[in-house]
Formats: sequence, structure tokens, C-alpha cells
Amino acid sequence: MKVINIDQNNPDPLVVSEIAELFKTGAVIAFPTDTFYGLGVDITNERAIERIFSIKERMRTKPILILISDKKELRSFIADRDIPITAERLMNAFWPGPLTIVFRASESVSPLLTAYTGKIGIRLPDNELCRNVIAKLEHSITATSANITGEKSLENPEDVIKAIGDKIDVLIDGGTTRGGYESSVVDVTGKQPVILREGAISGSMINEVIMGVGC
Repeated sequence: MKVINIDQNNPDPLVVSEIAELFKTGAVIAFPTDTFYGLGVDITNERAIERIFSIKERMRTKPILILISDKKELRSFIADRDIPITAERLMNAFWPGPLTIVFRASESVSPLLTAYTGKIGIRLPDNELCRNVIAKLEHSITATSANITGEKSLENPEDVIKAIGDKIDVLIDGGTTRGGYESSVVDVTGKQPVILREGAISGSMINEVIMGVGC
């Protein structure tokens, strides 16, 4: 396992380029996000995606969300011609940040990521390192927790090494992450949005935005 040290809040562009190149090779990489450490691969590499399921001992029936570096990238991954107004409100209120929004997936999204549901969770993280790497890579990356399925999410690199260090290719050591709660998840594919997981953003805050309060 290769370890790369970096300041996640002020990442060195040369190191960002190195990380992007490693993603291109199909590497499975643990990296800091704005919540916990995530486990990422280039979403265009299905062999690498398969490795994530194996490393995490994760069932193929569970989808994997993706991270983007800019809202403009949404169009590549969603089936809707127009972004739902609810999604627009949520993005304006909480992106970048710990909110995953579930859209109808475009045909370009691997069914390994959607778990054959036709839906894909997408998040714009409040983390400079993540966004810079994705922008340099010019592809989205996966963002599932860097742990064994069912175990607690990890916020420091030492715990990541203990949990899965012998299974991954690269660890991006950016120090301790914020931790706290995982991202909240809202599904906007139906007539009414559904909160699938209440996490770092409370259900009441999400509902206020959905209803247009203060918008």
C-alpha cells in the first residue's frame, strides 16, 4: 500500500496530479472527505468497482454513490432533461456539503454503482482535495466509506490502515476528518422527495428547503 501525505484543505497541485494518475491506473484509494474517509475508484473502471465490493465485503444489491467536483457535471450522470426543482433547492442550500441526492441514472452510469435500481446517489463534497482530484481526473469517483460493511465509519488514517490497509492500493493521509455524521440522503426520483437517511443535515432542515421555506 502506498501512502501519500497531503493537506486536504490546501492540496499541493503536483500531489493532486499524482493522485489523479493513480485513479486512472485502476487503483483503489482511501481518501479523506468532508465527513469520514472514503474508498474511491474511477467510476469508468468496472474492475476497480468490483474490487470495492470485495474489499468491503459488500453485497452487490447495495448501490455506491459518486462524488463530483462541480454541479455542471450532473448532466453526465442523470437521466432527467431538467433537474427537479427540489434537487435545485437542495443543491443551492447544501452543496458543497454532506448531502447525497439520488437521481434517475443515465445509461452511462454503470449498473454496478446503481445496483440495477436505475438510480444514482451524487454528492458535491465540501473538501478541496476531493474536488481538485476529480477535476484533474476529469471523471467522477466513488465514495463509499473506507471500512468493512457494517463496521463504524473511520475518521483517521491509522484506523483505515488497521481495517483495510492490506486490501487497498493507496491511502491519502490528510489527517483526521470532521467525522460526526455521514451524509444525509434524499431521493428526488419520485413525485415527492424522500429522506432515505438523516445524517449530518437534519430532516427538519431538509424539509424546510424542500418546502421552499427561506428560499
